[in-house]
Amino acid sequence: MIEAKTRAWWRATAALCLGSFLVFINLYVPQPLLPGLKEAYGVSTLGVSLLMSVSTLSLALALLVFGPLSDAIGREGIMRITLLLAGGLSLALAFAPTFESLLFLRLLQGFVLGGLPAVAIAWMGDEFDKTALLSAVGLYIGANSLGGISGRIVGGGAAAIGGPSAAFLAVGAMTVVGCIIFWRLLPNSQAFTPKRFQLRQAVGDLLGHLRSPVLLAAYFLGGINFLIFINQYSYITFRLADAPYQLAASGLGLIFLTYLGGTFGSTVSGKLAGRFSPASCISAGIVILMLGTAITLADSLALIILGLTINAFGFFMAHSLASSWVGRYAQGARGSASALYLVFYYLGASIGGFWLEPFWRWTQWQGVAIGSWLLLCVTLAIGVGLWRFERRAANT
Repeated sequence: MIEAKTRAWWRATAALCLGSFLVFINLYVPQPLLPGLKEAYGVSTLGVSLLMSVSTLSLALALLVFGPLSDAIGREGIMRITLLLAGGLSLALAFAPTFESLLFLRLLQGFVLGGLPAVAIAWMGDEFDKTALLSAVGLYIGANSLGGISGRIVGGGAAAIGGPSAAFLAVGAMTVVGCIIFWRLLPNSQAFTPKRFQLRQAVGDLLGHLRSPVLLAAYFLGGINFLIFINQYSYITFRLADAPYQLAASGLGLIFLTYLGGTFGSTVSGKLAGRFSPASCISAGIVILMLGTAITLADSLALIILGLTINAFGFFMAHSLASSWVGRYAQGARGSASALYLVFYYLGASIGGFWLEPFWRWTQWQGVAIGSWLLLCVTLAIGVGLWRFERRAANT
């Protein structure tokens, strides 16, 4: 097993963080472009948001394929090939002639983007010891947030110069170059034991995870939290593109620098969980997300940015620890267990627009905040339940 802070740990963690970064620049590059694409194609806020929803939905479905498949054939090949295909599809998006073709390519891209997230944490679970796993997962999820920031900033900046096509070309080129580095950095696994793929066994593994209350709670918690967090960013772009802010695509892209709060939150999550407990820190992260949402109700752009930064810190702290919770408590078939967490996670993202759209139509951003708090109360109750489970387990 690879121990924390060794040379092998740094190399493997760097590779997986790079891969995570590349996945998320591709996934989120359209988000600052949504107001402009809405006007260009004459579609509704819900319609243009499908550019995000279809990719996260297909990504979620892909996890059901790549997770069990990785338990049979290994993890590295899946991560390498799907990452390269994702970069190629970003290049193809630059030449999409219609909104419908744009949606179709995003659907395909979402599927191949599922390859690395489906198996990366399972790879770490196989190769790293427990201490190394906690530290690596925090950095890996921090790279998620950096990729999300970069995709939106690069997308918004490139679109300001050459339109949406330039945004997709820039991200596609970055991905192809990064993929070459990823292939060279990622070491071959040493502790992986393949299992012959059997559909019945794969389904049985998934059902076994779903029958575990401890895992199921983490699945719902991660999915609902992400439903709120990521779709808040979509609706905030519509708010800030309108009067009195009237931010252009490049300005909207810079709003996503608030994700740096998430990078910090995920990075310190392991230390906080070691001092207190994972479940108590998950609950604290949800409370922080609720407080940040309250701050975004202010009219001041500076306070809105502060609220979004606090949101990112709280969300990524909770998400990082919920992810590692699954890795710790899964009984075998870790690839399937981790993939199932991400299925719930990205399904949440894909349906979030349908949940928040009525609140947006009701009273714009104030409605989005109310819709957010309603569901965050549910995840806070789940977090408290996990904390009680931890306390009972510690006393037995």
